[in-house]
Amino acid sequence: MTFHIITLFPHAFDSYLGESILKRAIEDKKIQVKFYNPRDFTEDKHKRIDRAPYGGGPGMVIQAEPVIRAIEKAYSNILKNVGMSKKLKAKSFNLKVPLVWLSPSGKQFTNESGVKYAKHKDIVIICGRYEGIDARVKKAFKVEEISVGPFVLTGGELPAMLMIDVIARQVKGVLGDFNSLEESRIASPDVYTRPETFEYKGKKLRVPKILLSGHQAKINEWKLRQK
Repeated sequence: MTFHIITLFPHAFDSYLGESILKRAIEDKKIQVKFYNPRDFTEDKHKRIDRAPYGGGPGMVIQAEPVIRAIEKAYSNILKNVGMSKKLKAKSFNLKVPLVWLSPSGKQFTNESGVKYAKHKDIVIICGRYEGIDARVKKAFKVEEISVGPFVLTGGELPAMLMIDVIARQVKGVLGDFNSLEESRIASPDVYTRPETFEYKGKKLRVPKILLSGHQAKINEWKLRQK
């Protein structure tokens, strides 16, 4: 699966994507993450992409045209990957690839959303910044407005990373063992490992006896009760 990220700050993803499971998934070519910086698609010689908002107000707004060109580039790359040739037109271009517009007012992203998106080969995610992106992008393309929670962040990069993590773990082979998906098995929010007992500030902390019993049916019943 390929994640196509529209962002002014692609290096914000370096640390998270360069560690642990996602790093291995990228190295093993289970997933790809491609970046499209709207600054690379502006006609301004200074690479400026923000302007004051019409109607007044604080902050700056990201211009629509560089973002539209970045989206078109992402779609162009997707078409090349599937061996198709088609002239791109912002208003008429129709490719069955999710185009996510990250917004605090969008539909709540859930694990079920991640499962749905993981069925696609590609997903395009647009990260806003400053006071937001010129809303005419949403008239040029059909977007899915998504929020990762009831709060406002300074940009869409963290929500995009969250989405990559949730969706990628649903991609076959990313976690190695399918049973690593907690939602596909009986799992408890509390887990334990060795040693069976240790002492902290005079108090003995023990593993629940049921987990040491070897009786899997009763262990599963205990796990279900912990949810």
